[in-house]
Amino acid sequence: MMTPPKFSTSGRTMLLLTTGAVALLLLGGLVSCGQTVQPGNVGVKIRTLGPNAGVDAAPVTSGWHLNLLGERIVEFPVIQRTYTYTREADERGPENEEITFSDNNALPMTADVQLVMRIDPSKAPALYKRYRLSFDQIFEGPLRNDVRSAIAAETELVSVEYLYKGGRQRVIQQALNRVNHKWAAQGVEVSQLDWIGTIRYPQVILDSIQAKTKADADAAAAQAQVAVAKAQADAQIEQARGQAESNRLLAMSIASNPEVVQLRAIEKWDGHLPTTTGGAVPFINVK
Repeated sequence: MMTPPKFSTSGRTMLLLTTGAVALLLLGGLVSCGQTVQPGNVGVKIRTLGPNAGVDAAPVTSGWHLNLLGERIVEFPVIQRTYTYTREADERGPENEEITFSDNNALPMTADVQLVMRIDPSKAPALYKRYRLSFDQIFEGPLRNDVRSAIAAETELVSVEYLYKGGRQRVIQQALNRVNHKWAAQGVEVSQLDWIGTIRYPQVILDSIQAKTKADADAAAAQAQVAVAKAQADAQIEQARGQAESNRLLAMSIASNPEVVQLRAIEKWDGHLPTTTGGAVPFINVK
């Protein structure tokens, strides 16, 4: 019968420290293989080893999850959020992501747009399986391309003047319908698509539109002045006609009633006889 080895006090201490260190390393390795899916997101688990390698069909809920060897989780947002494609730098980086398009005369334009969207949690695994991209990669790649194509398809049907004079809202809504027609079936719901600020038109087009607008305004002002002048002339004519008619009626009245003139003179007489009458006495009919 073998006698178990005896350890000194220092030896036992060293053994305990070694065992503890191994346990900590194992625990640390276990923890480091875990991943937290943030609230508002859903996870898609991907396996690269073993017979079950591939994308899990069931989404991973928010919270902490253990990843074994060859496993990882890709997150997708499932609550409604607002995202932008802009010329200026934003929280996703300094890249120029403005949308380019043209009108029915191939005049180039650019604009910044924003969209409000969410992903159906149950379709997140299928979405990843189809594109093999993270959400940011899908948003910056295939989705952006479809947004640009949808806007371009609508603006190519109209003129730049139509966009400039208020048609851009109808165009962006039609583009939204095009985007949703493709992406809603894949679990990506884009509820809003809007311009950020104004469309950036070519300067030559702006100058032309502004010149035409000014010419239209000047023509309208000239027409208004003509209308005012005509109205004033018509008023003067009507006034003259009224005065002539008044004079005619007055003459007819005097002719038929000559005493009216004498009566009006008497009404205005101040009671003093004129110093010179030329041989006539006022208000006395000498006949």
